[in-house]
Amino acid sequence: MRLTVESERDDAGFTLIELLLVVVITTAIVVPLAESLILYFKNTDATSARMTLSNDAQIGAAYLARDVAGLGLRDYTTTGAGGTIPFKSSIQVDAAYDAGGQVCGTSATPTAKIRLLGDDWDTTTSPATRTTRIVAYYLATVGTVNELHRLVCTGSTTTDIVLTHDIDPSSPFVVSCSGPTTCNGTAVPQTVTLAFTVTTPGADPYPITLTGHRRQQ
Repeated sequence: MRLTVESERDDAGFTLIELLLVVVITTAIVVPLAESLILYFKNTDATSARMTLSNDAQIGAAYLARDVAGLGLRDYTTTGAGGTIPFKSSIQVDAAYDAGGQVCGTSATPTAKIRLLGDDWDTTTSPATRTTRIVAYYLATVGTVNELHRLVCTGSTTTDIVLTHDIDPSSPFVVSCSGPTTCNGTAVPQTVTLAFTVTTPGADPYPITLTGHRRQQ
């Protein structure tokens, strides 16, 4: 007698058409999802870059507001009406480090877009002694962009910090003053404005306007 052994083979699986359908459906799901992820990361980078530029603008605005508030160099060689001591020219535009004999920085310091002058009194001495406080805002080139520096000289103390990064060198840097005179006038202006544009990869050009108002004195 012949013994026959039958083996069973499971041929169950996907057909070619089913595999093609899976590929098509997967592609329809993955491609839009990938595009959404790419757009999300682009928006995240742009938002982060814009926040950085905005933060620089806020820092610059705070410093300029304080510097302009204390603006004003009095002329103690003369007396005005009612015995008041008049002011003399207290703003210098496109000024060298030693403009008007007021030294702040060195010959290597870039020309300042604007210098703000004011009286600074040392009350630790008796009588109090007066020196001139000089605040110079100048641009320094770093790679393909500029940085806005704030250089402060008071007596023998000098500090230099970066206020704003990524300033577009192809855009104008505008300095303006108003009320009651221009920046170069003898009277001290009430408002000083710096306007420029910053730019960084991943974000659109961002215009910045910094404004400071002088205290009534």
